[in-house]
Amino acid sequence: MTRYDILTAIPTAFHRDGSLDLDGSRAIFRYVGQSGNEGAFVLGTTGEFPAVDVAEFTALVSAALEELADRMRVIVHVGQPSAYEAVRLVGIARELGATEFAALTPYYLRASDDAVLDYFRAVSEAVGDGRLYVYVYPARSGNPVSPGLLARLAELPNIVGAKVSELTLDDIAAYRAVVPADFEIYTGADRDLVAAAGVGAQGVVSGVSSVTPKPFRSLADAARTGDAEAIAAAQIAVDEVVSTIGGDMARMKEGYRVLGVADAYCRMALDEPDAAARTEVARVVAAHA
Repeated sequence: MTRYDILTAIPTAFHRDGSLDLDGSRAIFRYVGQSGNEGAFVLGTTGEFPAVDVAEFTALVSAALEELADRMRVIVHVGQPSAYEAVRLVGIARELGATEFAALTPYYLRASDDAVLDYFRAVSEAVGDGRLYVYVYPARSGNPVSPGLLARLAELPNIVGAKVSELTLDDIAAYRAVVPADFEIYTGADRDLVAAAGVGAQGVVSGVSSVTPKPFRSLADAARTGDAEAIAAAQIAVDEVVSTIGGDMARMKEGYRVLGVADAYCRMALDEPDAAARTEVARVVAAHA
């Protein structure tokens, strides 16, 4: 049976001065917990993980598990430039109770396929009896994952799937063709839930759904029933919120201000929305949240 799972990529709340807003992050976790989505993707790209230190990682994972674990799956992202650092984060998260993990490929320096395989072998071993997803994002990591490499990674213990960002539907289909039938693939393209399922994905990891979950839930529900009119209507709504908010964490946080969830800001060097953008965010949030 085709799945249309939605894993919410959750932003991290920071104060205007860049310091961590743990209470604001907890408020966002609680809001996402009411969405009805199947899971949460914590401290990924949307969570600004490169700007979060180990103490903050520990506090945020603890908060996410406390607020979300009884409502949805919680996948903790642990990807780092080195296996040493990623394994350390796995150990911290496991101590806190995490059982599902994702790891971006090594990044910044170019790594050979064998080096990527060694990295994931170490992270997989650290995961123990948990579940691990390969996070494929060559536009940010600088390290592509060919279908052949993904097939090799899928043979490692505990690696159960992949999250794929800024790759095409043809790329997803090529991955699907070489991995086991029970290997899960999630697209990072918010609007492609139905299209990606059509080429063998199990769902989407969506940052926009952290702010406006309703159109995404409507699309998933319509897709499961096969109602073409309902799918088309829901897709229009999803396309509208994605076009306005997209992968822009600052706009997502503007959405939380509109909703009264948290007065959250970005730590990384991202532009705050201007007046026109704030107006558009308020409009789509009012229409679709």
